[in-house]
Amino acid sequence: MAGHPDSTNDYDSCEATQVHEGSVSRARARAIDEETVQRLSDIFKVMGDPTRLRIINALSAGEMCVCDIACALGMENSAISHQLRILKAMRLVKFRKEGKSAIYSLDDEHMLTLFNEGLKHAQHR
Repeated sequence: MAGHPDSTNDYDSCEATQVHEGSVSRARARAIDEETVQRLSDIFKVMGDPTRLRIINALSAGEMCVCDIACALGMENSAISHQLRILKAMRLVKFRKEGKSAIYSLDDEHMLTLFNEGLKHAQHR
């Protein structure tokens, strides 16, 4: 459909055939190796789940045990544990044992920064 924002038209395609070497050079200088691109993609896939984002948000306030996360989010312990295993496998959260409790926290400051920047962007109008 002509003029539709999703269609290929004057608004979203380039009719020029001139390559801008400076732009190409800058993009190539920032190239990421395939392994890193895949890991980054996997991180964003894991973070693309609303429950996992709610868990990350809860943990942004500080470390919590599984029961406390479940209570804060109004969910069952087993559901929270399942999501935490996924987050832990991607090294987005870490845990330590304290007696019979598993205490979870965000893996590092990078995780908090990534979450906070995404949150700011989502809240930006």
